[in-house]
Amino acid sequence: MKGTTLISPRQRAESGPSETPEPADALRAPDKSLGQSRVIIENISPCIDGGRFAAKRAVGDIVRVEADAFTDGHDKIAVALLYRTGDSGPWNEVDMQPLVNDRWFGEFPVYAVGLLQITVRAWLDHFGTWVYDLQKRVNAGQDVSTDLQIGAELLEEARAGNEGDVDKQLADFARIIRGPDKGQAVQTALNPLVQALMRRHAPRKFASEWGRPLPIWVDRTKARFSSWYEFFPRSAANDPSRHGTLNDVLNRLPYVAKMGFDTLYLPPIHPIGRQFRKGPNNNPQANPGDVGSPWAIGGPEGGHDAIHPQLGTMEDFDLLVRACSDHNIDLAMDLAFQCSPDHPYVKQHPEWFKHRPDGTIQYAENPPKKYQDIYPFDFECNDFHALWDELLRVTLHWVNHGVRVFRVDNPHTKPFPFWEWLIAEVKKEDPDVLFLAEAFTRPKIMYRLAKLGFTQSYTYFTWRNDPYGMREYLAELTREPIIDFFRPNFWPNTPDILPGYLQTDARAAHIVRAILAATLTANYGIYGPAFELMDNQPAAPGKEEYLDSEKYQLRQWDINSPNSLSDLLTRLNRIRREHPALQQDRTLTFHNTNNPTVLAFSKTSGSSAILVIANTDPYNTQWADVDVKLDVLGLPHDRPYQVHDLLTGARYRWQGWHNIVKLDPGSQPAHVFAVRKHVRSEHDFEYFL
Repeated sequence: MKGTTLISPRQRAESGPSETPEPADALRAPDKSLGQSRVIIENISPCIDGGRFAAKRAVGDIVRVEADAFTDGHDKIAVALLYRTGDSGPWNEVDMQPLVNDRWFGEFPVYAVGLLQITVRAWLDHFGTWVYDLQKRVNAGQDVSTDLQIGAELLEEARAGNEGDVDKQLADFARIIRGPDKGQAVQTALNPLVQALMRRHAPRKFASEWGRPLPIWVDRTKARFSSWYEFFPRSAANDPSRHGTLNDVLNRLPYVAKMGFDTLYLPPIHPIGRQFRKGPNNNPQANPGDVGSPWAIGGPEGGHDAIHPQLGTMEDFDLLVRACSDHNIDLAMDLAFQCSPDHPYVKQHPEWFKHRPDGTIQYAENPPKKYQDIYPFDFECNDFHALWDELLRVTLHWVNHGVRVFRVDNPHTKPFPFWEWLIAEVKKEDPDVLFLAEAFTRPKIMYRLAKLGFTQSYTYFTWRNDPYGMREYLAELTREPIIDFFRPNFWPNTPDILPGYLQTDARAAHIVRAILAATLTANYGIYGPAFELMDNQPAAPGKEEYLDSEKYQLRQWDINSPNSLSDLLTRLNRIRREHPALQQDRTLTFHNTNNPTVLAFSKTSGSSAILVIANTDPYNTQWADVDVKLDVLGLPHDRPYQVHDLLTGARYRWQGWHNIVKLDPGSQPAHVFAVRKHVRSEHDFEYFL
């Protein structure tokens, strides 16, 4: 079988070939050579845009492949899932099993990062058809002498392509089925071992196969399950009068590690421009000593491959990366492909920027907002090849310094072909590198970025606050094919966004949003210490921006405050680590309640089952009847079971599908229940699993 010919994204961008292959059912003259291939294969999954893009999985996942397969008449068919590493390795085969309505499935585990390919093959199972008919004739009391001779011929035919032990076994079974003892012959023919032998070694005449192999990209486990914590290095100093450093970040690591976060994301750490530098609260006039926005990248000290001199040196950065690794934390960097007016690129490569008629460079705008301190790249410039190459060099510069995770700023404002090319080139150098897309934009654009290679994506969770809205949104994210390529990462807040729901003195608002972010999806993050210290002051009424935002000034945080939510975050991250149900998104199920302010949902994985019930009203106590879907959780209908609140340690005895909860935002606005079956005595809780 020929492998798929891979064309680089850059070649595709330059040559402009068709985006999608010819559909399998395109009108064309019948091919007589296929006339004896009678099995039809349709609707294979996972399949993203006809195989144009790779589906996504992570190390440790079980890849489940489904397809429709059927034939004319009444013959039985056999269906096999084939998979291989890369695009030219040997194929491995897994028997596919029937579901309903001619749907079949097969599964295999993945253990390594990289490209996989899958396909489905199907053929008429002549021996299986013979066994099925033989059983019916035996049950009807018919003479099966001739039928047994036919079965023996099928076994002997299978010998032609085999040798050694397989050949001997086939010959022995054929002899018995031809033998004089009809009872032994029938018993042998109906033996599952004989059927399994023929399933593997019988001729597969006129087999049908899916048109071309479909790609699956396997990431490391952190792509599927991660906990992000973001803070500004320049605000990490203990002394409020001093600019923070990378060494201060290193000293903050135990705090982050204690809470259980595994990814530390730092906003840009590069030199900051001086021209048009913004003052506090995005004031267009900066005073001497104002630090400006880290996203206004570049100055006399260097650009995207340099470190702000007040933060430290490259040696300090390397030390920080190693320290993060010692704490089992990935250091995530910000990729913000834009420049301040002082960036070296502006003088060295003016052709990379868009110029206005008066000769000035066009700065970034999102009317009425103006970003005079930021120059976007002109990706349509004539020298875009050199621009792409330079941005790849910058990215690999940080990869070579140990960075394996990037948060990408506004990727939806750069060309799609550029991201597909850059991500593919980076993964050639190091397939472990992950990319988080910060693209709060239209859904189809967010999905396209994910198809192009972004590992995870920010979402609309920040603005989904009521149970109905969350159920609708999660139903979209967890349906096929979206769940096969789009990995949501839920953030209750970011430096750019203080949502209206959190602009309250109600502590429960922050608590519930943290619990929902950490349990609805396997990837989540917070911007701290603003979140755990419940900073809730907007820049102005009706604005979703922080007052005295760290984007424009230094802030001092009391991370040891007794009012901090750090203990809650610590418990949530521990619960996530200890319960595999919360480490994936595919089994998310919503349970009905009779209260529109109460959200109930579960996740399961093997014996791990988590049921979350949350009051989204941060001010008022709410009661709710919860209709537990017992079958989803593997619970008995006629015996009690235990729900163990992992936040408080309380245990409750429930029975049946109908149960009542009370959620007081002043004390406990949500439950995170581990669900356990009751296996011995309904009176003795010691016997719960």
